[in-house]
Amino acid sequence: MAATQTALTDDIPVINPGYKFDTIGEKIDAVVLGPTPKGWFVGFAMAFVVLQALLAGLTWLLYEGIGVWGVNIPVGWGFDIINFVWWIGIGHAGTLISAILLLFHQQWRTSINRFAEAMTLFAVACAGIYPLAHMGRPWFFYYLLPLPNTMQLWPQFRSPLMWDVFAVSTYATVSLLFWYTGLIPDFASIRDRAKNIWVKRVYGILSLGWRGAAMHWHRYENTYLMLAGLSTPLVLSVHTIVSFDFAVGNLPGWHATIFPPYFVAGAVFSGFAMVVTLAVPVRAAYGMKDFITDKHLDNMAKVMLVTGLMVFYGYGCEAFFAYYSANEYEQGLFMLNRAFGPYGIYYWLLILCNGIIPQLLWLRSVRLNVTLLFIISIIINIGMWLERFVILMALQRDFIPSSWGQYAPTFWDITTYIGTFGLFGSLMFLFMRFVPMISAFEMKHLIPESHVHHDGDEHGHSSHGTHHEGAHA
Repeated sequence: MAATQTALTDDIPVINPGYKFDTIGEKIDAVVLGPTPKGWFVGFAMAFVVLQALLAGLTWLLYEGIGVWGVNIPVGWGFDIINFVWWIGIGHAGTLISAILLLFHQQWRTSINRFAEAMTLFAVACAGIYPLAHMGRPWFFYYLLPLPNTMQLWPQFRSPLMWDVFAVSTYATVSLLFWYTGLIPDFASIRDRAKNIWVKRVYGILSLGWRGAAMHWHRYENTYLMLAGLSTPLVLSVHTIVSFDFAVGNLPGWHATIFPPYFVAGAVFSGFAMVVTLAVPVRAAYGMKDFITDKHLDNMAKVMLVTGLMVFYGYGCEAFFAYYSANEYEQGLFMLNRAFGPYGIYYWLLILCNGIIPQLLWLRSVRLNVTLLFIISIIINIGMWLERFVILMALQRDFIPSSWGQYAPTFWDITTYIGTFGLFGSLMFLFMRFVPMISAFEMKHLIPESHVHHDGDEHGHSSHGTHHEGAHA
């Protein structure tokens, strides 16, 4: 039965048959070079309007101070750090798809890696807003950088918040370089196909003089593999270091060694859920079902299932640690704060969203049902946000009952959070309009004609070292 199931899954292609080198490039480049759809204007306008909420929220925050947020004593971290960790987690799938799956020669990554990488950059941009705003005086951000200054104020390197600066900035820089490097051949293809002289010049500058020569490909592949190698440890390190914001604190519910792998698995879980959330409407709106096939959705659903089981295991470990520790504060935190406290409803909702509902992905019929998969991906992202909420709200009841407090987000908390969706959406719409959302030259490796020893079947292997397609990469 298992062999039959695997055979059925393997029968799904990663690119539908009937495409040639030219037709693949024409279809992908036509999105950039063709007329702008009316639906794009509607979607971008809606996202841009929501973006104004972020502008308004940050403007008022700078004018009044972080007192406009719901943070208080004992809850010093509220929506800002919840959303920071959530957005960083969403950005994880892009680097995983691009770097790790590339090194493992997984061909199904090809259709989704480009906009997954873009999603990473835009999610990190949304995440980076929160720590800066949380500082209260963001114009002193340079104090966090290891630069000597006249007052000899150096960063506190023993602080995990300092580690965040290095981890996130490194992650963003390497991800940007990796994304742009992969775009160079496709920018050259658009340059050569464009009719408008200004479009030719803009994409000519962006393509950095690419002509598809053998030396160009040689240098490109060396650079691409080197960046993939640099990106791979970042997938593990970034959210591990974010988890240290909590794990190195000597507080019940936070001081746990399971946090680093637990956070990394949760980040991949939410990141792949967001890729599915984006891929389903994109492939429908732009007619890309031949390129983003059911094979891609099936594999992403399997990754969500595996990482979801890891996260669910982490929830069980937290409950067991509280019980087995025989520590009244650990047990009290879990029972009185999480499971049955004032935020208990959110704890059981996250168990439902992240633990129970993803079990439907065991069923192949669910994994290949686009509507159900889209709904489950949204539920998972809601659940992952609730997880961050529950972890941070653990401090609302500490050791002294007289200092217990309750956290509630203010209007400006919610406005700022909603506004980040406007920023993310606006950047995604601009990306889909002006940048090839699928890597055309990598898609060409998937057709039989690209195989070095092509003999009429589809069992050859593409070679990154042989490209005879000229400038039309």
